[in-house]
Amino acid sequence: RICVITLAEAHPLLQSGKTIKNINYQISANCSRLQNKVSGKSKRVWGAQFLTELAPLCRISSSDGEEYTIYSCIRGRLIEVNENILSNPALLQEKPSTEGYIAVVLPKFEESKSITQGLLTQKEYEEVLLKRRSSAS
Repeated sequence: RICVITLAEAHPLLQSGKTIKNINYQISANCSRLQNKVSGKSKRVWGAQFLTELAPLCRISSSDGEEYTIYSCIRGRLIEVNENILSNPALLQEKPSTEGYIAVVLPKFEESKSITQGLLTQKEYEEVLLKRRSSAS
């Protein structure tokens, strides 16, 4: 029931061949996702930052000056951020669904079923992308 946050296949950073210059988990002057300190296990997670669907996880800057804010998209507790991408940002593009993940979020137990029911299947996701591409041309 954990959620691993990654860049979507259709994200401009994966589609355009841009070079990632910087990843910043410092969301505001008082909020850094790197300060997230979690202890405990299973249902008793202590110290984790609570995220809403619209909570920013990090900001990614590309070499052309574009900046992308990556949002949680899921309500839950921030279990872990991937510090490896700070020293090796290319992981986001080279291995986006494995070593290049952004964060791990644990939704509330009672919300996890409704969250998973609201997700798209791979086929549904591909259909959405196809519709976007055809409406853009």
